[in-house]
Amino acid sequence: MKIFYGVQGTGNGHITRARVMAKELYAAGFDVTFQFTGRSHDKFFDMEVFNGYQHREGLTFNTEKGQVNYIKTAIDAKPIQFFQDIKALDLSAYDLVISDFEPVTAWAAKIQKKKVLGIGHQYAFNHNIPRTGSDPIADIVMKNFAPTNVGVGLHWHHFGQPILPPIIETLDVPSDIKKGKILVYLPFEDQNEVIKLLSFFKDFQFHLYSSEPVESQQKNITCNALSRGGFQKDLQDCSGVISNAGFELASECLQLGKKILVKPLHAQMEQISNATALEQLGYGYVMNDLDTSKIEAWLYSTHAVRITYPNVAQLIVEWIKDGMPIMDINFTEMIWNKVDVLQLK
Repeated sequence: MKIFYGVQGTGNGHITRARVMAKELYAAGFDVTFQFTGRSHDKFFDMEVFNGYQHREGLTFNTEKGQVNYIKTAIDAKPIQFFQDIKALDLSAYDLVISDFEPVTAWAAKIQKKKVLGIGHQYAFNHNIPRTGSDPIADIVMKNFAPTNVGVGLHWHHFGQPILPPIIETLDVPSDIKKGKILVYLPFEDQNEVIKLLSFFKDFQFHLYSSEPVESQQKNITCNALSRGGFQKDLQDCSGVISNAGFELASECLQLGKKILVKPLHAQMEQISNATALEQLGYGYVMNDLDTSKIEAWLYSTHAVRITYPNVAQLIVEWIKDGMPIMDINFTEMIWNKVDVLQLK
């Protein structure tokens, strides 16, 4: 079977999920072509697993000071190039089209009347799950950004809906944890403001990651350029993570048993809803703005949750091989029965 797989590259979560799916699809013998959009070609890194890939500009969201700026997003959009990319993408040779919220692939498939399967967290919002911060613009974007025929939604909990657990690497739980080490990934915030905020907490070692790192004058704050290897190493032995409320990183934290503090991106329904879900489930802590008092309380808290998720990527690949039967609540319940939640102190 030949598969064309489009991945939204605005954030790193979609790419992380695609890496896991790629390994399972290749292992099953599928011939897969990947396409990435949402950032310039030179901003992608550690992409070897995709065996060469296509790149197009696509669409992305413009953020400023921790908030989506819809006006700048509209100004920076290149609609002519976007429609040219859709028109240029020929999907006739492929048996299946998959989109992880990637608009060029999804719209090309729709125009060419090819069935497109959506796999990702965004498709969980087609169901009755925690949803906060919605507005007419957010609803239109969620519905029309990357349209699909069939959507496989992912979340940390099923909420009584036919959705699946996260697609993440099934890693061993680390044994060597550095108690005062905190990983910080707040890519949508002003990095100088983040450093200033963290400088009050001298008893902790902070490791910041950013696509454009700034220089830190604080001995306990290390600024790093984005690197999958370095990031994963620091994630393994840190005691906690401060991040925006993206889905994939929080999923990795939950699997590794790391305590989490999230600051959702303002005016971004998905992140606001993720923060709400983490709080409702008791899986993490939330600050709506960069807040020293919230950070201090979280730093000295010992509460965390460790969740053991099955190999969801492998289960989805098997489902595809079986002809993609209707994914009802009975099917998904069997998978959720394999999930184990452990409260840590």
